[in-house]
Amino acid sequence: MRIPHGLNQGDLVVARNRKWDGRAHWVVPGRYLGEDAHGWWIFQGTNEFCARPGAAFYTASDAVLLVPRTGEFVVTFYDDTYPGDFRVYVDLATEHEWKNLRPGVAEFHVIDMDLDVIRSADRGVFVDDEDEFADHRIEMAYPVQLVDRIRLASDELYQAVKAQQPPFDGTDREWFRKGRA
Repeated sequence: MRIPHGLNQGDLVVARNRKWDGRAHWVVPGRYLGEDAHGWWIFQGTNEFCARPGAAFYTASDAVLLVPRTGEFVVTFYDDTYPGDFRVYVDLATEHEWKNLRPGVAEFHVIDMDLDVIRSADRGVFVDDEDEFADHRIEMAYPVQLVDRIRLASDELYQAVKAQQPPFDGTDREWFRKGRA
């Protein structure tokens, strides 16, 4: 996967998620920070407007989004300023795609596959929305091979988050620092 040509630090990146059947899901703006061995990092600041059909809000704290170089996921990191208890929120996702809209503005598209691996300050590490995945698998006719890939990725990500393997090892702290600078 390649990022859009000419994407520079500070450029607007809109993360645009949809569901397998094409329905719109979350739209979250941020600012491009840079890249490392794990992928591309996007700062999502406090008071940004986030929306999906049926829900919208202004963010209550900063977050950092990692678009990985490989894998069927994206991950949002939260720190102690977040008023909730999430610290790591991995969305299982497929069909990652970057789009140039114009100089200084890009979109990142992904299909959200329902399952989430979460590290919570209160509950530890767990897999969420297994019921939604099971329902949507039938409703949206997920291909069997995709289901198998997403389940395998979920298991691997659960283990990586639980063991605090990179990038789930505090790597995000430096990207928070850069985003807030």
